[in-house]
Amino acid sequence: MTACLKPPKLPSNEDDSVILFSNSNSPEESTSPSSSFYHSPPPALHQFRTAYKLSVRNLSYTLHPHKTTPFSFRHLTKKPKPVNILESVSFVARSSEIVAVVGPSGTGKSTLLRIITGRVKDKDFDPKSISINDQPMTSPAQLRKICGFVAQEDNLLPLLTVKETLLFSAKFRLKEMTPKDRELRVESLMQELGLFHVADSFVGDEENRGISGGERKRVSIGVDMIHNPPILLLDEPTSGLDSTSALQVIELLSSMVKAKQRMVVLSIHQPSYRILQYISKFLILSHGSVVHNGSLELLEETISKLGFQIPLQLNALEFSMEIIHRLEDSSFRYDTFTIEEKEPFPNPMWPEEENGGVQSQYSGESFGNLCYVYLVEILFLCSRFWKIIYRTKQLFLARTMQALVGGFGLGSVYIKIRKEEGGVAERLGLFAFSLSFLLSSTVEALPIYLQERSVLMKEASRGAYRISSYMIANTIVFLPFLFVVSVLFAVPVYWLVGLNPSLTAFTFFTFVVWLIVLMASSLVLFLSAVSPDFITGNSLICTVLGAFFLFSGYFIPKESIPKYWIFMYYVSLYRYPLDALLTNEYWNVRNKCFSHQTEGSQCLITGFDVLKSRGLEKDNRWMNVGIMLGFFVFYRVLCWVILARKASKTTI
Repeated sequence: MTACLKPPKLPSNEDDSVILFSNSNSPEESTSPSSSFYHSPPPALHQFRTAYKLSVRNLSYTLHPHKTTPFSFRHLTKKPKPVNILESVSFVARSSEIVAVVGPSGTGKSTLLRIITGRVKDKDFDPKSISINDQPMTSPAQLRKICGFVAQEDNLLPLLTVKETLLFSAKFRLKEMTPKDRELRVESLMQELGLFHVADSFVGDEENRGISGGERKRVSIGVDMIHNPPILLLDEPTSGLDSTSALQVIELLSSMVKAKQRMVVLSIHQPSYRILQYISKFLILSHGSVVHNGSLELLEETISKLGFQIPLQLNALEFSMEIIHRLEDSSFRYDTFTIEEKEPFPNPMWPEEENGGVQSQYSGESFGNLCYVYLVEILFLCSRFWKIIYRTKQLFLARTMQALVGGFGLGSVYIKIRKEEGGVAERLGLFAFSLSFLLSSTVEALPIYLQERSVLMKEASRGAYRISSYMIANTIVFLPFLFVVSVLFAVPVYWLVGLNPSLTAFTFFTFVVWLIVLMASSLVLFLSAVSPDFITGNSLICTVLGAFFLFSGYFIPKESIPKYWIFMYYVSLYRYPLDALLTNEYWNVRNKCFSHQTEGSQCLITGFDVLKSRGLEKDNRWMNVGIMLGFFVFYRVLCWVILARKASKTTI
């Protein structure tokens, strides 16, 4: 445990990009601690020592769609046909260049960028098609380490400020940095992205007012630039923006390319005339094939050679979309790639002896260092979770008001419940309704989990943190929050109704209420992981909870449940807390009489008879508690397995 609390000892304080992509072993060219990434002033944070060349040669990609549910007998014998998305795509991009991938919708622009950034399955990756600095990339994992990727959708948490969003990204991606250096890194990046004036503004979304669309896009770029990737790819960064905001984004990328010697490859649908001047090369795709690869001037020459004249009201790129089929048939499309490939690249990306070290970021680290990183991830995620919960007023207030209103409401309905035989049925009804209320009260957290899931998939798939760290942090933060909710419900219900007056019984009642809410929270978290959207998730929750309630033994005794449904009795989340609450209420008064035939005559119902009618002849309260804890852990482990599997396959 002591090893977990010690910060990792790194070989040096160099920037990750310098360690991974250095091209020399000489002492003169090595980076000293005083001039390293972590200790250099903000303006010099991004200086790369290696120029980069990205070569894509004969890249093809075929999509094999899964067989859908047949709607007629004819479909039973038909297999879905493979779809050729990309076909022999070749181009070269270099540092200090912006390369724009252009083409009509459905031509494979996004697919091309996702393959270059390593966001495909290993079986779909061709190791011969992509090389960096003339060194072939053998796996998608290598590309994910080198390339930054900004997806078309801005997957950001709306209730974090701009500075907090970038700072948390720095905490996850730059764990070896000191807090002060991370702060300097974020401030430098905000200055570079033109976000300093909105540093303390919420990111926002459709429901929560925040920064503008252009500023949100720049925040997305900053999140994926925080670890300083030398190659940055963006999927339609101007999509959904007005012309001014789109121009600002491209101007920003252009300034970074020139000042920091980055390489930028982006897809763009239909750039305006002002945007064209910032783009070095255009890769025009049609039906997955390259129809032009080169500058705008070269495109104009190609159009002229085909016998066309560009109208005054259109630029060459816009006009090329109109004659895309003629360009596809032309013989000029691969000349540029052939010329560029003749230029040798003098420097390898990394020395041969360092090549093996690229495969794993933690290959040389000790268990203590990995343990430390794991704990740091959990602490950072706990901090972010707490900020989000505190700022999600509708969840915070809804859960608090539900607990108070539900507690006082039920207490006022069952106030000072009777002690005789009629009170037995009323108590059972109170416990059953309380269970239904508590288990269904966590449904409102579903949209929040679904919103976080897209951010989680993006961050986890890029190695920012582990899914297990996310699950542990989620559990740690929600434990005290849900305990407060449980106390707010349990106190008014217990004492207004007049349940077992023992302090021990009250403490156990509150503990069981807490476990019920924790089980419900785990169930909702699990169902949010398997649900594609809110409507499906809500339907799943209602169906599952309804089935659990039906087979809890409250409506149908165990003996009357059909054999093929008996398994539902044992997996019902209602059964075990209901039995625990009944045992807690009557076990200490099991010899007390609750109904006489006549006054002073033979006793008809004792506390033990009430328990016996439910099959509770032994005090199994703590066994039920153990089973409830098991359900709480089981659904979270299931959720972890599903999310980890999805993160390994995600292309966000």
